[in-house]
Amino acid sequence: MNIDNILRFLKELKINNNREWFAENKTWYDQVRTEFEFISKDLILEISKFDEDIKHVEVKDCVFRIYRDTRFSHDKTPYKSHFGVFVASDGGRKSQRGGYYLHLDPDGCFVAVGVWSPETALLKALRQSVYDNIDELNVIRNNPEFSEYFKNFFDEDKLKTVPKGFPKDFEEAELLKLKHYMVEYKLEEALRDKEDFVQQVASIIKNAYPLNTFLNYTVDEFSK
Repeated sequence: MNIDNILRFLKELKINNNREWFAENKTWYDQVRTEFEFISKDLILEISKFDEDIKHVEVKDCVFRIYRDTRFSHDKTPYKSHFGVFVASDGGRKSQRGGYYLHLDPDGCFVAVGVWSPETALLKALRQSVYDNIDELNVIRNNPEFSEYFKNFFDEDKLKTVPKGFPKDFEEAELLKLKHYMVEYKLEEALRDKEDFVQQVASIIKNAYPLNTFLNYTVDEFSK
């Protein structure tokens, strides 16, 4: 496993984010993509040891493309400068279910667990579940194994006020404003050099498995 080679490629790509440079370094890209797919395959295997839903997930469904969709973006650079994989059942990277994300980036690597950007109706259902089952969710959040790594929910784009239909004096009102029910943890640089990198990553995200169980109960009920 050569994380450094992947990060070196991504660093150079970030500096030279154009089709000419990419074409000249296509062999290097093919090499690091293969390396990342091996990492992703190993990660799926490790996650499946504690989350049985992941046992039949395939790498090809989970790894994100490096090519950016620039049609509706102000940023017209053609390539992402990171590698990402979202390990989830029922569709991998396209799944609405809670899953496990690994992000390799020369500016900082991290893992995330949960549901990212659910559709409007599902988001409403998740908010209702949080409201109805806040005691259960707080047990998960306050568990020392969970809170050692995952301090807060990802709050990008969150609402400024409590959404309609929920009381404004709810004790955990900030949770109802979220648009993503996902937690993240920044990986230490020293971890990149470990031979057991994947195993250590899996051991970190395992602590958030109860959160996915909580979220996926609602996702699955919504999908019936």
